[in-house]
Amino acid sequence: MAPFLAPVEKPKGLLLRAVYFFTRKQFGKVSTPIAVFSARMPNAFLSFYGKVSRLDKKLELSPHTAVLLRQQVAAINGCAFCMDTSRWYATKKSPEDVARIDALPGYRSSPLFSDAERAALDYAIEVTATKRVDGETFARLAGHYSEREICDIVWLVASEHVYNMTNHALNIGSDGLCEIPDRRARTSTPVHAAG
Repeated sequence: MAPFLAPVEKPKGLLLRAVYFFTRKQFGKVSTPIAVFSARMPNAFLSFYGKVSRLDKKLELSPHTAVLLRQQVAAINGCAFCMDTSRWYATKKSPEDVARIDALPGYRSSPLFSDAERAALDYAIEVTATKRVDGETFARLAGHYSEREICDIVWLVASEHVYNMTNHALNIGSDGLCEIPDRRARTSTPVHAAG
């Protein structure tokens, strides 16, 4: 899959060159969204993604739950880049999460997930697939999470959509950082229609 815009191979500006250097050091390559999108809007990129990163670090929600939610939303939206990157981070920072990422298609019956995580995943799936949430789904979520944690979950789902849609809009696919299991299995989870 080739992006609609050619990657910028030689970035202008010291700051963007530093971003290229550090992403190359971290991933072994400059990530495609940085070379395609961010290189053309470096100030907006650094401002927006810097804020996203700072907010993510302030979440009260477990980082293990956060990675599951981001991965599930990316899978539903079919964002191969985000699924690839999320899985890569999990292999490097919390390898125990990789088995849970792989088990997401069967999360409702898998012993790898708590009832709280199932409620959060149901919520994320419903809002992603239907752009609405019914009261029963929200009540189950509220039975496990504080109001602050619910807002963290909303933030994770919404910000993942931004990443996913940005990549889709520019035809950005996986960077091939790791093998991604068949994503069709990830999107087969039934969704309760909001009424």
